[in-house]
Amino acid sequence: MGPTPPGGPTSLSALETHSLTRRFGDEVALAGLSIEAEPGEVVALLGPNGAGKTTTVRLLNGVLAPDAGEARVLGLDPATQGNELRRLTGVLTENAGLDDRLTSRENLLAAARIRGLDPDGARQRIDEQLERFAMSDRADSLVQGFSTGQRKRLALARALLHDPQVLFLDEPTSGLDPTATRDVLDLIAGLAGEHGRTVLLCTHFLAEAGRLAHRMAVLDRGQLVAFGRPSELAATLWRGMVAELDLGGPLRADHATSVRALRGVLDVEPTPFGAEVRVESRDVLPMVVATLVGAEVPVFGATPREATLEDVYFEILDRR
Repeated sequence: MGPTPPGGPTSLSALETHSLTRRFGDEVALAGLSIEAEPGEVVALLGPNGAGKTTTVRLLNGVLAPDAGEARVLGLDPATQGNELRRLTGVLTENAGLDDRLTSRENLLAAARIRGLDPDGARQRIDEQLERFAMSDRADSLVQGFSTGQRKRLALARALLHDPQVLFLDEPTSGLDPTATRDVLDLIAGLAGEHGRTVLLCTHFLAEAGRLAHRMAVLDRGQLVAFGRPSELAATLWRGMVAELDLGGPLRADHATSVRALRGVLDVEPTPFGAEVRVESRDVLPMVVATLVGAEVPVFGATPREATLEDVYFEILDRR
């Protein structure tokens, strides 16, 4: 569940927050957030819309000031050293924010000027980024006609133009089709390993978090409800194990009731081809199978599996 985390016990935090809090009027958008990320690590901020993910990014990049608590990114205080910090970080927002009246190259040139990059070095860097993100053939095309996937790739190229040490990605695959989503995730997957680059990934898509993240922070209505490596959270929060039953069709409601009544069975969920049965231990499975066979339900297979990121995520929110 997620890639092997980089660094080690001596790694210094690339970013960290302590009781970070932000209000908008009477609404608490973020309440006492405390997380950290090491160099070269991908940390996923997970949560439904309105959980506080985007607010966290704005606080960490110095666009917003906290009402309480503090943060450090690359040793800098975003609230007081925002301009200096933003020279070392890159941001990809859910809305790519490109200028449709300009070409790909012109968009990147404008970003380079804002960043204060040397003009000659910037042109070489732009060509490298356009090639890296497979946009060289659209370098002199107006952005107005680009697909969502092309916009995302160009926005990523812009975010990395000045070689930032920390990258903030806010819903990077929102609005993409499956092919474009795969391409963008492939690009992101290679970023953390380059020169110890740290990535903070805001998303509500569990699949991409599971593929990319070393650690995950689950937010709900501005509050941090869990933080850690997925395997650690599963071991701490997930009780029992899941077995997938192949019954040749969905488990009937009366048969599901009989299985739920068995000692050691925690939950039963019908599936298109049978059921998922959550049990306290593997030893409970023979009794489940025997009960179904006794009720003349054909059992073609019972396959135990480890808890998935989705299992753990919904367990966390269900406990809320």
